Amino acid sequence: MTTTVANLAVETLIANGITEFYCLPGIQSDPLFDALYDRTDALTPIHTRHEQGAAYMAMGAALATGKKQVFCVVPGPGFLNASAALCTAYATNAPVLALVGEIPLGAIGKGRGLLHEIPDQLGVLSGLTKQAERIADPQNAHRILQEAMEALGTGRPRPVGVEVPTNIWKGAVEDLPNTLVAAAPNAPEGDIEAVKEAAKILSNARSPMIVVGGGAHASSEQITRLAEMTGAAVVAFRTGHGAVSSDNPLRIGMPAAHSLWPEVDVVVGLGTRLSAQQMQWGIDSDLKIIHIDIDEEELGRFNPPTVGIHADLKDALPKLISEIEGFEPDTKQWRTRISEEEARFQKLYRERLGPQMAWLGAIRAELPRDGIFVDELTQCAYVARFAFPTYVPRGFISTGYQGTLGYGYATALGVAHARRDVPVVNICGDGGALFTMNELATAVQHDIPLTTVVFNDNAYGNVRLLQKQEYDERYIASNLTSPDFVKYAEAFGAQGLRATSPDELRNCLKTGMAHKGPTVIEVPVGEMPSPWEFILMPKVRGN
Repeated sequence: MTTTVANLAVETLIANGITEFYCLPGIQSDPLFDALYDRTDALTPIHTRHEQGAAYMAMGAALATGKKQVFCVVPGPGFLNASAALCTAYATNAPVLALVGEIPLGAIGKGRGLLHEIPDQLGVLSGLTKQAERIADPQNAHRILQEAMEALGTGRPRPVGVEVPTNIWKGAVEDLPNTLVAAAPNAPEGDIEAVKEAAKILSNARSPMIVVGGGAHASSEQITRLAEMTGAAVVAFRTGHGAVSSDNPLRIGMPAAHSLWPEVDVVVGLGTRLSAQQMQWGIDSDLKIIHIDIDEEELGRFNPPTVGIHADLKDALPKLISEIEGFEPDTKQWRTRISEEEARFQKLYRERLGPQMAWLGAIRAELPRDGIFVDELTQCAYVARFAFPTYVPRGFISTGYQGTLGYGYATALGVAHARRDVPVVNICGDGGALFTMNELATAVQHDIPLTTVVFNDNAYGNVRLLQKQEYDERYIASNLTSPDFVKYAEAFGAQGLRATSPDELRNCLKTGMAHKGPTVIEVPVGEMPSPWEFILMPKVRGN
């Protein structure tokens, strides 16, 4: 059987369960889209108004589902437009395939000034992905595409890149195998002796803590079981929210965890670097560290763990739980401490962060338990990262360590498109909103039911707050002239609403979530109290 690289790419995506194709077409990828034309029954193109929109949507869909997603852009400026989303996908462990066009093969590296030519595009792509390769020979296309799909499903989830020169798409591919389905991943199962050692340590712990990150969502039930067996406090910062439900009495926010940190005798890191705890809060010889991660490089990145287990959590945790079964550690006093500290901090949040807590409370009251919340880099979102209750895995989408201003709207579109079965609410500031809110056109065209709340203070609010606190009110480049977001939404054909109080916001959210298409709710606000005392917390342990 003979086919073309373009047809092979389309069929490979379909064979591996890809159903949506987030994209912005262009001349270097025209043959691919021509091949896609006859297969839109199985692979639907979701075309956006900007390349970053396509890449963010793919990332949002991947984070919301845990499944592989794909975006396709033209080379040069198209690829660079998508690169902020790609580096955010890298930071948040999103299994996204970047399918990137390129100038003709023979012209690469010649500096002839061809359309969309940039130096070493593949090098840039390689730096933002776990694996990247160029299809330079049609006969290698099958191998490269298969390896890309395998990499997306193997080890630590991160983006993968495939670059295709424009004159390669129509190249003939011969001798195809019977299946295009990528091989199943082989995950490390973990050293059983290390698991036994970890079980022994946990069985003797009196004040344990479990820290969960973005790698923990698929193991929610086992983590909850482990916490309940050991009496461990469970904490997440940005990407681990929902791995253990916020209404579990052992689940606490980062500020309460920081307060308890000097008392912790064993910390268990699950799908996380443990970076805040080790870099900021401090450690000492009295603290035992158990670290389980599918990425072996993360074990001991900061400090050698007492026990490091290189394994997929779904394999390691059942073994660890089995080894602990039957032990009944006396953690009654520790459980009381957990409850008291969380209650104390909830009171502090209400006292010191009243405006943010009121707005977030309105959102939480209307968003169903299984709904998804997508944050941004804005004052309410900073508070949400330690005070917004999340009840289900993948119910809180964030930027991870990248802190990518403006990522939120387009990412939330991908979330809402991929998870039409649940309501999705995104919050933005007026500054970050306009990075990608041009994608309202995409939301309307593809009828995506996303409800967005824009907190409008006519400023880059956090920049202005820091200029006030740290630089003697020497305000510069932080004030904004923002549009009327209600009219802005209506201009695209979306529903536009406005709320001036938390009660009004609740009513607007009800209306927005009942609407079949996109809704934007503008919330005019003033300066809000600083949340940073609850985020940038000092060292409390060790030298």
